[in-house]
Amino acid sequence: MLLDKEAALTEKSWYEASVQRAPALPPLQERQQVDVCVVGGGYAGLASALHLAQRGYSVTLLEARRVGWGASGRNGGQAIVGYASDDAILQQFSGEDARRAWMISVEAMELLRATIAQYQIACDYTPGYLSLAVNAKKARRLFDWCDELERRFDYRMQKIPAQDVSQWIASKRFHAGAYDPLSGHLHPLKYCLGLAQAAQQHGVKIYENCAVNSMQQGQRVLLRTAQGEVSASFVVLAGNVYLDQFSPALAPGLQSRIMPVGTYIIASEAMTQERADALIAKRAAVCDTNFVLDYFRPTADHRMLFGGRVSYSTATPMNLAASMRARMLEVFPQLSDLQVPWAWGGFVDITVNRAPDFGRLAPNIYYLQGFSGHGLALSGMAGKLCAQAIAGQAERFDLLARIRHLPFPGGRMMRTPALVLGMAWYRLLDLL
Repeated sequence: MLLDKEAALTEKSWYEASVQRAPALPPLQERQQVDVCVVGGGYAGLASALHLAQRGYSVTLLEARRVGWGASGRNGGQAIVGYASDDAILQQFSGEDARRAWMISVEAMELLRATIAQYQIACDYTPGYLSLAVNAKKARRLFDWCDELERRFDYRMQKIPAQDVSQWIASKRFHAGAYDPLSGHLHPLKYCLGLAQAAQQHGVKIYENCAVNSMQQGQRVLLRTAQGEVSASFVVLAGNVYLDQFSPALAPGLQSRIMPVGTYIIASEAMTQERADALIAKRAAVCDTNFVLDYFRPTADHRMLFGGRVSYSTATPMNLAASMRARMLEVFPQLSDLQVPWAWGGFVDITVNRAPDFGRLAPNIYYLQGFSGHGLALSGMAGKLCAQAIAGQAERFDLLARIRHLPFPGGRMMRTPALVLGMAWYRLLDLL
């Protein structure tokens, strides 16, 4: 059912419409023996495959649909330092370990930029990220957070007081903000396809439309597909919420630790560059600080890309394009003459504490999930850390693997309605 909703939402994706995909790669139709088998062709899986191949490992990657078919090809395109919530590392780690964990996220952004440059990935990367508060109370919280980042991690963001906010955004909705020059935004599907090409350049064999039906653990792990099988010394599971949809028998114990959450995006008609430039200073990506948030950014071809309308029930909102356009006009009423030809969405995986969930099912089976909306940059770093761990340098992977995670309450049947009720409460708090 989740897959049917996902397929329907893809039809109106501006990302898919703005790229020219190569023909689909054939599924696996043979028996292979490799060093590592990666399951999942999104950012985390591709980054793991790339970094492992760079180290000389033979790598096969199995993707149940097409590369970038899931969240990696449909997200808001915002590449951000930090985690969806810093509470887990601050509460569970010592001060020094929390700092190390935070700096991993900083390195993730640096790695993203370096990867784009090294492999000349044409993904419209633009630096700059604005966090904006809609009222004075939220502004104080935002500035307190900026102070905490500087005090704990020596990471400095530029505070934007109320009297200066109009210089940064042509909207009356926001009271104050903070600017981060290291974070930024890009075309997520172009980046994902570029990662796949980079991995292939290093010898990674990628198979599409090739779901894994079973996995037999052991000193060598045996993975079977409809027409082939792979024997591997190591396995990396990087399917996130889709692992449960396409290959539920592989890791049933992981499904209770993450939840699929729908997020939805529109793209307006193109405008002139001068008009687009006037909306947001430095053409930065923007996100408000509400719990149920809006995020938006200009595209390289001068559209306004606007996201929000999070669905915790997996049900697509009614009148998606019209309702999202109305949200966009609350921020930028001056765009009322622009129509919205593109409206799409997809599902990201979240954890209870919004921290990433990395670990091992067995000494030679790794998993990467739970990016909670911060996966664009962090997933690349996750792939690097996973490759380091397989190569015997597991210290940093194990640091993040120490983050404790609770299952969503209510079990498989009740966790969605429980989360819907909880999120309704947070929406009410945002409105109040």
